[in-house]
Amino acid sequence: MNQDKNHTLREESAASSREILREVHELLSEKGYNPIGQIVGYLLSEDPTYITNCNNARALIRKIDRDELMQELVKNFLQLED
Repeated sequence: MNQDKNHTLREESAASSREILREVHELLSEKGYNPIGQIVGYLLSEDPTYITNCNNARALIRKIDRDELMQELVKNFLQLED
């Protein structure tokens, strides 16, 4: 039972992170930035200045747990499931 609850919580967290990333991606695009490059730069360095302050994009991306996001990215890239 606990395992199911943890799996559900991870799925909810991933969905929330996905929504935030999409919004930040859109905001960066609107400002004329290369959104993928900016997000990757932020993820690798954890330097928030990679993300514009415009429309609260920087505060949004800082809500995401960077380590969990990177784990999800690797799992998805390798097409692995929990």
